[in-house]
Amino acid sequence: MIMNSLKRAHTFRSLVTLLLINATLFCEAQALLTPADNAFDRKWIKNGTYEMACYAYSNGQQVEISTFTIQINATDKALAVYTSLQMRGSEDLIIDTSIADGSTFKPIYRSSFSKAKTMVVNYGKEVTGHYHDKQAGKKYTIKDGAGSAFFDSYTYPYLLGLLPLTSGYKNDLAVYDYKPTNKTNTKKARIEEVKSHMYTSGLTGEHIVWQVKVFEEATNDNYVYYIDKDTRRLWKIEIQTQGQQLLLVDKEIDYNPFTTTFDKESTLKMVTAGNSVILGQAFARDNQNEGLLKGMAVLNINKKQHARVGTSVILIPHTDYFKEWIKVNDAARKKGRQGFPLSKDAAACIKVTTVYDNDGHFEFTNLMPGEYLLYTEFGYIHTSSRTEVVGYTDTYINGMFQGSTANTNTYSVSSNASAAVKKTITIKTEGSKVEVKLKKTL
Repeated sequence: MIMNSLKRAHTFRSLVTLLLINATLFCEAQALLTPADNAFDRKWIKNGTYEMACYAYSNGQQVEISTFTIQINATDKALAVYTSLQMRGSEDLIIDTSIADGSTFKPIYRSSFSKAKTMVVNYGKEVTGHYHDKQAGKKYTIKDGAGSAFFDSYTYPYLLGLLPLTSGYKNDLAVYDYKPTNKTNTKKARIEEVKSHMYTSGLTGEHIVWQVKVFEEATNDNYVYYIDKDTRRLWKIEIQTQGQQLLLVDKEIDYNPFTTTFDKESTLKMVTAGNSVILGQAFARDNQNEGLLKGMAVLNINKKQHARVGTSVILIPHTDYFKEWIKVNDAARKKGRQGFPLSKDAAACIKVTTVYDNDGHFEFTNLMPGEYLLYTEFGYIHTSSRTEVVGYTDTYINGMFQGSTANTNTYSVSSNASAAVKKTITIKTEGSKVEVKLKKTL
């Protein structure tokens, strides 16, 4: 009887242990995402090229250190992610390519080329390839029998937006990231928290996003991804790595608020293919008139203060496109948003010259008939008059008080000032010379 009871107890404990083991294995299998899982929604994949500005924090300020360019090319057969990183002030590029299966996102190929290293990885039943540490002068052969039940480390960040994200969502992804010093190259990227948040763009305003916090076991780095709820666009990434904070922000190079089409060929001809000339002079002049004469520059007798030699003067073809560009930027600044940069093609059609003498003269040549906008900005000494009451004189007649007269002292005050001048002019006929004064009166 006792023996039977002990046997039943032992059997029960064994059963409980087995159930616990199975339950643990089941939970881990559910929590660890691999390419075999059908957890990703391909409808969120958007082909295109994106640029992110990379900032580092220095003395409490954000300093842009590099540009990160991402190109996504997805078909039914393959998902290709091409990235390049260029540091500011350097021509060196770090170029990475990651190619995965188009339906399962199982990795196929990975390469990385930079001044410091070369790496090529081929994924199959085995992981094979080579790694060349150029700085240390060492070469390594990659041969790993880990199989392919993982995602490539350069692909998985772009798969986060394809997951069924919701507040409180958690999961782990198996990620392969080769390094010569690794004991194992397959580790977890843990999605630790997902919650709603707001991202504000200087160009497009507010966007409701998923804030996705991820910890990488392979690097011990913490990431926070800001993924648009409506489009799954990746707006921003915050990175905490080895005691340093980095920030990547989408530059939105694909955003185009303009309705007017830019015609580079005809616009470039305006500033290169003509025989007309603009002869200009840039100067500032103070207006010290007081009372009823205040603001009447015609009565101003102060000397001209010419723009210094080397001062830049800009000429913009005043086409419909550039008119809209100016209007859109003015409206954005009034809303406290950043301006919209010109495309490289549009910027190539703007001419810049400099003041060449002490009298503020400048010239533009090779212009065709048309409308142009001139702009310059320069510093000068601003002089103004100030009147100060220093006392009063009372007037009496036969001992009777008649009134008081203020005693004043007028003096000049000089200060540094800047003049920003723009003016629209029209060249009417081919081969003409147009004289223009860029004048600022204060």
